Amino acid sequence: MAIHSQDQPSRDGGVVHPSDEQLEGATADGGPLPDEEPLNAEALASPVDGAASLEAELAAQRDRNLRLRAELENVRSRTSRELAESLRYAALPIARDLLPVLDNIDRAMEAAQKAGETGPLVEGIRMVRQQLVSVLNQHHAYEIDALGKPFDPQFHAAILHQPSNEAPADHVTMVTQAGYRMHDRVVRPSQVIVSSGPPT
Repeated sequence: MAIHSQDQPSRDGGVVHPSDEQLEGATADGGPLPDEEPLNAEALASPVDGAASLEAELAAQRDRNLRLRAELENVRSRTSRELAESLRYAALPIARDLLPVLDNIDRAMEAAQKAGETGPLVEGIRMVRQQLVSVLNQHHAYEIDALGKPFDPQFHAAILHQPSNEAPADHVTMVTQAGYRMHDRVVRPSQVIVSSGPPT
């Protein structure tokens, strides 16, 4: 049976105590202590390098977060503008569809006037026209003021150029079909006749 105590029996039955040198040279498991190695400079520097690397990673993450936040704000602003613009011009397709109805009412009134009609029917048609124009105005659709104005291709569609003694060149002398605008957009351009200047 092995004796685990550090005290060893002597040949004569006594106990021999280990010397201090033997104790200092022994490990906990009874083996010799390894020689102490000098501290590694890289081992000492590694915590510092790790902290610097972590700080750089945190800075990069903060930069990414700032960029994502700015991009999100840009998307939010763009979406808000697009929504506001969509609401601003939401009635434009309806206004465009109503203009041919208004044209037909004008033709009916013109025909009635040529025929000398002045009865309640003509007055009723006139009231319907006023109501329709009022609805268009409520949705910010207004007739383009073109007669006598300089020709502007943004608002006018020229169907004819002809000499005129009354209007300077490149000015509208007649509106054959009224145009309409909604805010700063054209619902339909005015069809016009444009002066080419005095006849030669």
